[in-house]
Amino acid sequence: MAKRDYYEVLGVSKSANADEIKTAYRKKAIQYHPDKNPGNQEAEEKFKEAAEAYDVLSNPEKRQRYDRLGHAGVGSSAAGGGFGGSGGGGGMSMDDIFEQFGDLFGGHFSGFGSFGGFSSRSRGGHTVLKGSDLRVKVKLNLKEVAHGVEKKIKVNKYVTCTACHGSGAEDDRSITTCQTCHGNGYVTRVTNTILGQMQTQSVCPACGGQGKMILNKCHACNGEGVVRDDEIISIHIPAGVMEGMQLTVRDKGNAARRGGINGDMLVIIEEEQDKELIRDENDLIYNLLLSVPQAALGDTVEVPTVEGRAKVKIDAGTQPGKVLRLRGKGLPSVNGYGSGDLLVNVSVYIPESLTSDERAGMNRMQSSPNFQPNQSVKEKIFNKFRNLVG
Repeated sequence: MAKRDYYEVLGVSKSANADEIKTAYRKKAIQYHPDKNPGNQEAEEKFKEAAEAYDVLSNPEKRQRYDRLGHAGVGSSAAGGGFGGSGGGGGMSMDDIFEQFGDLFGGHFSGFGSFGGFSSRSRGGHTVLKGSDLRVKVKLNLKEVAHGVEKKIKVNKYVTCTACHGSGAEDDRSITTCQTCHGNGYVTRVTNTILGQMQTQSVCPACGGQGKMILNKCHACNGEGVVRDDEIISIHIPAGVMEGMQLTVRDKGNAARRGGINGDMLVIIEEEQDKELIRDENDLIYNLLLSVPQAALGDTVEVPTVEGRAKVKIDAGTQPGKVLRLRGKGLPSVNGYGSGDLLVNVSVYIPESLTSDERAGMNRMQSSPNFQPNQSVKEKIFNKFRNLVG
């Protein structure tokens, strides 16, 4: 199952400051604390989920990477991963959470205790509309992956109406307080039951929870506060991204109706296949085809790299299947932890047809002991294939 957005987990906006994040986490931790929910597996998972979100968002460096790269930026994939980028789902135990964040619970609990399109959100009692996210695909060549790139793309999306500046009203006088909820965004109902009077609150049906009404709608957007238009958006793509990786550009999705919160732009990475180099995570592979004389006598050959061509020495007697490693000539890690290598996989071309002179020469060489594989060579080749099969 896909991991939830960390801001959504804590119920804070993407512009929330450190104190807001800390307060939100404390509320979640108290709500789902094992002492309050003994034996509740779902509460335990939410407790861990909130701690994972706080671990990332309370750390400026981790938060910056997460804002740029999403879950991949803190070391976990979109489909799973560990606590704060530490690996597997068991990256941090309940005891670790209490040890690291226990002081935030404000003395409510002593420790582990007895535990063995458009959407909306609430803000200050009012419903704040949220624009939907946009998904775009960006295709990169190998050099752009290696160095990172700034891409400018044109997208057609909902943008804030310039006529009403997103309010949806013809002018300021056209906005009035909702008379049903008196600007609160919610209505209170009192119901008589056998247990006495019960009081409930619900979103105001008249204003949809916004606390205000529009008398005269904007002529340009018909009261929506948004219109469709093209926008050119600049996207910074860091070095080392991979096929299928999703980057998040905050607030660049569809604009929200009536001054709400913009959605995000989700950038899906696509890689163009290189004509010569094959990618294996951060390593690059090149299949080098030698002639029989080159393999037997040795040579100096050129191989492709991301930056151009590099010379590689081929030792005399090089066997097919040998792998030459050019350290650091691969691709950088997206998290900044070094670079991969360029692996040159050696193959030898055997002619499919020979002239009479070539055949005579090969017959003479066939009788030479040097052209007969010895036992050590046989064992080496046998072990190599056995490892491939195993």
